[in-house]
Amino acid sequence: MSPYDPVTIGIVSISDRASSGVYEDKGLPALREWLSRALKNPITFVERLIPDERERIRATLIELTDQAGCSLVLTTGGTGPAPRDVTPEATLDVADKEMPGFGEQMRQISLHFVPTAILSRQVAVIRGKSLIINLPGQPKSIAETLEGVRDADGKPVVHGIFAAVPYCIDLIGGPYLETDPAVCAAFRPKSAIRPPRD
Repeated sequence: MSPYDPVTIGIVSISDRASSGVYEDKGLPALREWLSRALKNPITFVERLIPDERERIRATLIELTDQAGCSLVLTTGGTGPAPRDVTPEATLDVADKEMPGFGEQMRQISLHFVPTAILSRQVAVIRGKSLIINLPGQPKSIAETLEGVRDADGKPVVHGIFAAVPYCIDLIGGPYLETDPAVCAAFRPKSAIRPPRD
């Protein structure tokens, strides 16, 4: 039996073309691969590949949080300024609380790589005991925003957003997430750190 809490994580790729089979979806494999490396917890993934439709996105987020019991839901795609990009609107539709720091930090990270990062509109929200975060659409950008920016010696220049995710989930009553520091070191106040279980 694992010494770490099991966690159910929803991963949602939002794309008209990938969901209709025009091209292969790369978002779900990228999310699955990164989370499997970053977390020591046993993970049950609940995956959805859906089109850019506000009502469909909204219903999917409600299903994953309220019915599937996902403590964390990560979406990829649909966060730009194009007419069909409605992921942030659908995410805000289901929110109990908005967590603006996540979106601010993602844009800060992406600005290290491209000036068009200011066009991204990712949001993060709390719904019940679940944290929902919109991530960029490209696999490379997904990893960058989750992990952050490091210098040549591997020291963080800008912290990735995932460093704050485990403590956020603690605060809303979810499982205790343990990360692999080689991928992403989670930050918690000393009083919130749980001693290792055998």
